[in-house]
Amino acid sequence: MIKAYKLYTGEDNHSYFVTGHVSEGQLHEAVSVRFQESPPHSFYDWHNAPTEQYVISLTGTLEFETRPGEKFILRPGEVLIAMDTTGTAHKWHMIDDEPWRRVYVAFDKDKPLNFIEDKG
Repeated sequence: MIKAYKLYTGEDNHSYFVTGHVSEGQLHEAVSVRFQESPPHSFYDWHNAPTEQYVISLTGTLEFETRPGEKFILRPGEVLIAMDTTGTAHKWHMIDDEPWRRVYVAFDKDKPLNFIEDKG
């Protein structure tokens, strides 16, 4: 299973996350694809996702935080599903010495989401 985190805006306008995984072997439509690299020790202060998108982490380890103080670690090979396009936002900073190389895959929010939430 490929680990994933879904970052979303709650009813109270704060960003939250749930842990799960993406399903394998299924095709999902993409609206756009973009590649990006940030140098080691980078950070990005409070911001919302510009669009609903999968963020596929290739290299680099980051800590994400929401305004209510929730934190999670995103590692290479994991997927962030960024859906908090409104609200109080999230921030991240890199916690290793690698660049963060990633692929942004924007998706149509009206199509099924490739995310299975962990239970328990």
